[in-house]
Amino acid sequence: MAAAIENGHDRVNGRRWGIVIGLTAAVVVLAAFVSLHRSQVAVRVGRADRETITESIATNGKIEALNNFEAYAPMATTAKKIYVQQGSWVKPGQLLLQLEDANARSQAARAEAQLKGAEADSNAVENGGTKDELLTTRNALVRAQADRDAAQRNLQAMQRLLQSGAASQAEVDTAQSRFQIAEANVQLLQQKLSGRYSQQEVGHVESQQAEARASLAAAQGLLRSSNIAAPRAGMVYSLPVRQGAFVNPGDLLVQVADLHKVQVRAFIDEPEIGKLRKGQQVEVTWDAIPGRVWQGTLESLPTTVVQRGTRMVGEVTCVVDNSDLKLLPNTNISVAVVIARQQDALTVPREAVHQDVKGQFVFQVANGELQRRDVNTSIENLTRIQVTSGLADNAVLALGALNMQSLREGMPVKIANP
Repeated sequence: MAAAIENGHDRVNGRRWGIVIGLTAAVVVLAAFVSLHRSQVAVRVGRADRETITESIATNGKIEALNNFEAYAPMATTAKKIYVQQGSWVKPGQLLLQLEDANARSQAARAEAQLKGAEADSNAVENGGTKDELLTTRNALVRAQADRDAAQRNLQAMQRLLQSGAASQAEVDTAQSRFQIAEANVQLLQQKLSGRYSQQEVGHVESQQAEARASLAAAQGLLRSSNIAAPRAGMVYSLPVRQGAFVNPGDLLVQVADLHKVQVRAFIDEPEIGKLRKGQQVEVTWDAIPGRVWQGTLESLPTTVVQRGTRMVGEVTCVVDNSDLKLLPNTNISVAVVIARQQDALTVPREAVHQDVKGQFVFQVANGELQRRDVNTSIENLTRIQVTSGLADNAVLALGALNMQSLREGMPVKIANP
């Protein structure tokens, strides 16, 4: 009986030892499982995909009218008559508006009178005097010439009588003096006809005539500018003045242009200017019409850098088609100058690409750990970058650890965003 009791105790002890061993194995397995999962770092991942990638310079710009016609008030006056409305299409030469021109007509009349007076003075100087003065001088010259001829004949007679003793030397001297006086009078009158005025007097008269001509031209121009006509066909897209309203010199009156094509003026930040080339594609968007894109090509490059607000920029222009007249002058638009574009490019998220002394590389997630892949890149935009070698399609790449831990080759990881 003692042997039976002893055998029972052995069986109980065996079962106890089995339970202890089983529990110990379970604890070891559980600890290994927990330890394994605690060593894996949760990471965000992205994928290498095929797509069209575009590198561009994004900036702002303005819409401007091409071949724009602007008219400004030449003087302080009122808008006498307006013949068009904003949005009207006009033909070349069509009268747009008329300003009150009474003052302009008065100025033109005064300038014309001044010019006629200056021309009369100029003619008088050129001819030796006015018509009446010339007639009087010519008559006096005829009389003086007759007096001189008579004095000359008298002198000759006195000289002959002196030779015959019938006249004295004093009588001859008197006749000689009278002849000289008569000759001097003739010469004086002849000089009046040919060179009455000095060079200073001639220059003064000529300057007065030139000034009078300039005044008349200005007055006539002012008179013409009071009647404003369209120089070419187009649409009256701005008409800030109203009929009967007073305008100051320099006030804008009207703007006319054909808006079926418009010019885009964009402002490129100084560090980006070196990437620009003529002929590059330009894409224009406007917040007022979401989803619409207008296309153009770069036509002019910056010639200088200017300050615009807090930015140092260069200005570029391009022309875009505006057949439906949706784009309006002076609106603010978004502009993208396309630097490069590649279709069917293998691209990865920008934050997946790293750089060290060996070059560019990515961390590919393979078999639960990170593997370094050296790559070459090309075109990039704000979110993606093209990989030209070193990576296969659909590769899963680590972007960053959720706990902000630095990534390294061989690190065990688990994907946080499958």
